[in-house]
Amino acid sequence: MRISVGAVKTERARPTGVDRNASRRDGPRVFVRRAARAPRQTAPYKNAVLRTLTAVAPHVRGDVTLVLTGDSTVRALNKRYRARDAATDVLAFGFSEGINAGEPFGDVIISVDTARRQAREYGASEREELQRLIVHGTLHLCGYDHHERRAAARMHALTRRMLKDLERGG
Repeated sequence: MRISVGAVKTERARPTGVDRNASRRDGPRVFVRRAARAPRQTAPYKNAVLRTLTAVAPHVRGDVTLVLTGDSTVRALNKRYRARDAATDVLAFGFSEGINAGEPFGDVIISVDTARRQAREYGASEREELQRLIVHGTLHLCGYDHHERRAAARMHALTRRMLKDLERGG
């Protein structure tokens, strides 16, 4: 299942400190599609995806598309794929196990509008809230969920650990 999110700019990320040609062969790669109102500087967000994958799913070599868009797009996707007619902060759609380089692993779709509102509500910066949502969505791609109490505690602990790691190193 490929998700159509409209015309947005796409960029590609390579893991930091890795030979350019090696990352093309080995993956994972992160492609960013962003709406005009989304942050222009996407390196910290690509890094959040890559570091989360490295920490919790080092076997993944497939590509991730990170979509930074608005409430209306997220609401339409939420309605179409989850039968919920409301905007949400993050959606994650997995496509494969991501074992092979170049195959689509999944999409993480963030509502920048919701992220900005939540950042104000939580007293966080926009960057911090976007990174939190990106880590959360990437964990969903890796099979983590929060429907049961134990699973939620584990997922939230991993999210906190990843955010501390990102704060220290990028």
